[in-house]
Amino acid sequence: MKKLLISLSLLTGIVAFGQGTKNDSTKVQNIQEVLMTKKVFKKESDRFVYDISNAPVAKGSTTFDILKQTPLISTTDESTLKIAGKNNAVIYIDGRKSNMDAQSLAQFLKNTPAENIQKIEVITMPGSEFQVEASDGIINIVMKKKMTNGLNGNMRMASSANIYSTNSSSFSANYRKDKLGISANVTGSENIQPQSYVLRNGNSKATNESVGDIVDPNKNLGGYLNIDYQLTEKSNMALSWNTWANKSYNSTVDLFNTIRTLNNDNVWETKYSRSKNKEDARSYNNNLNLNYELKTDSLGSKLNLNAAYLNFKRFQSTDNETLQSSANGIDGERLQFVTQNLPQLINNFSGMADYIQKFKNDLTVSVGGNYNKTKTDNDTKSETTNYFYNANGSLNHEKQLSAPNHFLYDENIYGLYVTVEKKFSDKFSGKAGTRYEMTKSTGTSDNAQDISLRKIERNYSNVLPYISLNYAINDKNNISYAFSSRMRRPSFWEINPVKNILTENNYVQNNPFVKASSSYNQELTYMFKNSYFLILNHSLEKDIITQVPLQGIPVHADGSVGEQNQLRYIRTNFGDKQEMSAMFGIQKSFFKQAWTTNFNIGVQHNRNNGSLSVDPTTGDIFPMYTNNTNSTSFVIQTNNNIRLDKKKTWFAGVNFFYVDQQQIELGMLKNLSSLDLSLKKIWNDWTFTVNVNDILKTNVVEIEDYQANGNYNYVQNNMYRQSVGASIVYNFGNQKVKKVRNIENASDEIKSRTK
Repeated sequence: MKKLLISLSLLTGIVAFGQGTKNDSTKVQNIQEVLMTKKVFKKESDRFVYDISNAPVAKGSTTFDILKQTPLISTTDESTLKIAGKNNAVIYIDGRKSNMDAQSLAQFLKNTPAENIQKIEVITMPGSEFQVEASDGIINIVMKKKMTNGLNGNMRMASSANIYSTNSSSFSANYRKDKLGISANVTGSENIQPQSYVLRNGNSKATNESVGDIVDPNKNLGGYLNIDYQLTEKSNMALSWNTWANKSYNSTVDLFNTIRTLNNDNVWETKYSRSKNKEDARSYNNNLNLNYELKTDSLGSKLNLNAAYLNFKRFQSTDNETLQSSANGIDGERLQFVTQNLPQLINNFSGMADYIQKFKNDLTVSVGGNYNKTKTDNDTKSETTNYFYNANGSLNHEKQLSAPNHFLYDENIYGLYVTVEKKFSDKFSGKAGTRYEMTKSTGTSDNAQDISLRKIERNYSNVLPYISLNYAINDKNNISYAFSSRMRRPSFWEINPVKNILTENNYVQNNPFVKASSSYNQELTYMFKNSYFLILNHSLEKDIITQVPLQGIPVHADGSVGEQNQLRYIRTNFGDKQEMSAMFGIQKSFFKQAWTTNFNIGVQHNRNNGSLSVDPTTGDIFPMYTNNTNSTSFVIQTNNNIRLDKKKTWFAGVNFFYVDQQQIELGMLKNLSSLDLSLKKIWNDWTFTVNVNDILKTNVVEIEDYQANGNYNYVQNNMYRQSVGASIVYNFGNQKVKKVRNIENASDEIKSRTK
């Protein structure tokens, strides 16, 4: 239920130039002149490289803090990271995909000392060897290589407040003894996530307005354990386990509804009601991964094998109550009561093998493959009770027990790839590859009322080419080009055919008929003096997976006409979309590194082409919803780190982003912005931070849409981004300990689809 409207904010790539906060600095210790000659930020053949070891930002920082001020990277919610022009950022560590779910990964990054980082690589156009969805980009964190034995770690406590308070704490430790490395983390948090909504929709004959709040309490507990053992000088074995549990009980939605209809006498009639939803949910995510790596020569050639098991469980029950109400909000009799039980179980086994062969003539050939087998079990039960008045005026009710919807989904994915990378000269290099993926899936529903939903089979394959070229004109000028094609498979919750009720006539419907979408991306980059860059990007997405609002009085498949105006948010494939963007950026330090700025300014043009009138899950016909609107928007973002004292122990952060209004699938998204300030004190091994986010209260989502047939839809979502927070971090032990080797998890691509 909450996932429904949270997804309406869908700021996928539009805040890609987003915000960053709480920057740091580090003592340079009399190497200022050397730093001036180093390339802190540079462009390589297929990636941007930010050399943290040569930048005065690491002391006392966490990895998450450093990532937020890395050029091209941003965050708007302090948990997920985005790359400019991309829907999402996939985190790799030392060339291997992280083996944690999103929440655990965020905590890991927030509790990993930045002093251990050598450099950060931003891959805006991943090659064929990477398993990523659609237009995702990659952030590869390269750790410093030190073999000193010993123990180190850190403890972190943080608290913030908007309407409610959020508290978290974590403990991380890393141990190395000769060939053995162990890394462990335990993290816990408790918070209440508030939201407020204003929802308006209607046409010339009927209107509806719903105004109210969502209050979502959460308790989280998670952690990870990584064990890495060097078998020989050329081989390593590693075992990784991570777990995360979430409990969200007594999550509530309270909406006051004003419904107006034009009767046969051409007179407006007004009715008032209240929708009260209560949800109890808990989820568990466990993943186990076994890795073997063998180095085959001195040039860096190697074999990498992975096997993983993923188990995800979510148990969710909801009560939805509709009450009569008066104009002044006094509740009366119950009109409808709906209970739902919505469990989801996911089991996945994954395996992958990669071999990289390097030659002396600067040629690298990579080949590999992967296999994913996933089974999901969704046994949904629903009961509806309608209340009505008899002819004698007494209140009666009728209970309707819906047949259980037991939806099973079985998916098998096979993938093969080959890439060839060649450095032709000191100035010119290139990389080309292709990825072949084959997907076979079967979805079955034992007792679906619609016979077409009882068995849905999909068999499809894709060839996904990739190419990138890089030319260093001279020491100051560099130009590169890349093309990539990708596909996005629907998340498992999107294809589970359940209905998430918001009000009596307003709900979200997931869709088992959703198919994979395709994306084609091109990027041209010019860089000057490793500080100034211009990026031109074009992307084409076909069969976009999104929510589409169908509104009006439905005409059922049997020809009968519904009684009331409805608004259904249907998850489906909705036409094509093109995005064209140009971004100019600066990453530079001034005044002997007292001021470091990361500044981006750009323009983005969207072209949408989609239409829908038939609910694909029921066959009901609605007035046509179309989105053939183009829009051009302006984006600006700046992160600034200011050193306040000569000893380099006090720092201030001033950060701002602004996103102009632009057309998205649900309508015109109005402009967003946020101004954030932070103050940091470094004292020996302690770091103290205070920050204020969204000072001007301008990070509020508003979407407005008007259709040619007279239908309109308006959504305002306030997630109370304005907040005040503080954190304390203590680092202990031998800070020269080498980090445990992080292993790419064979099930990571599957895990991202459980969210």
